[in-house]
Amino acid sequence: MSGHSKWASIKHKKALIDSKRGKMFTKVIREITVAARTGGGDPDSNPRLRLAIQTAKGVNMPSDNIERAIKKGTGSLEGASYEEIIYEGYGPAGVAIYVQCLTDNKNRTAGEVRNLFTKKNGNMAGQGSVAWLFEKKGLLVVRTDVVSEDRLMELVLQAGALDLSRSDEHFEILTTVTDLEAVKKALEDAGVVHESALLQMIPKNTIAVTPQEARSLIQLIDALEDHDDVQNVYTNGDIPDEVMKEVA
Repeated sequence: MSGHSKWASIKHKKALIDSKRGKMFTKVIREITVAARTGGGDPDSNPRLRLAIQTAKGVNMPSDNIERAIKKGTGSLEGASYEEIIYEGYGPAGVAIYVQCLTDNKNRTAGEVRNLFTKKNGNMAGQGSVAWLFEKKGLLVVRTDVVSEDRLMELVLQAGALDLSRSDEHFEILTTVTDLEAVKKALEDAGVVHESALLQMIPKNTIAVTPQEARSLIQLIDALEDHDDVQNVYTNGDIPDEVMKEVA
């Protein structure tokens, strides 16, 4: 899973940077609102909402903001009604691009996302064109200075994790969707602090790209992620190590 591991590392570093400048707030608020609307406002019985609230706390979102987002989702407060939309396409070297959006105007978002693909050397494709290349998995990130690899391996495998890999200063733990909560709880019970615990679309296989193609691919993904309606962008492109160092 080396290709996944490299890209997961890039996404994690970007998320840390975004959280420092408050850029994540809009995306997290939308996720909380939709989670509350689709599964109810009680995080104890709504795993998606519980995960969204944990993400919000991870980027230091005030409790008042979280409560307002939940109330908007349940209808206690008025607010925009967001719809979940998936856009799919191809980037440089024909790598797959999978874009998750929450929007209150899908026609506007579709046009703007298509325009970003075109401007950044990509092509938007029809529904289902690349979705089959990805699987939804849980991904937890733990710093390497928090716990030894052997101890972490023992903890997460006993809790049901699928895999553990190391990328620079982080361990990345892969789980099924249903086992993410159990693995996270095992870490918390053992006093092992994790930096993030999220559901991700993981590529089944990766495609090697040249350094030039990788830089172009990252420009496309950056442009997509900067769009207010875009929640997450995933790719099956395998980023070369030299480009990884530039991003880091």
